[in-house]
Amino acid sequence: MIRVTLVSVPEPRKSEIHRITLPLGATVRDALAAVGWPATEAALVGVFGEAATLDRPLRDGDQVESHRPLLLDPKAQRRARAAR
Repeated sequence: MIRVTLVSVPEPRKSEIHRITLPLGATVRDALAAVGWPATEAALVGVFGEAATLDRPLRDGDQVESHRPLLLDPKAQRRARAAR
């Protein structure tokens, strides 16, 4: 068995953290399904901040992060702040 932490910030100032136990050989898809989060190919997920596919096998202690899509381009946002 492996222990995995799942982290999601679905909206500003709101976060969800789940610590779960999965069988050896479990994937990111299995972890998302275990907590009821969408596991579609369009899902933006990472393991310790690096992009990951849904078929990536997990190791004990991994942290799976579900990312929401960016609403604004960070570079454009910085330029707009600097122009003020």
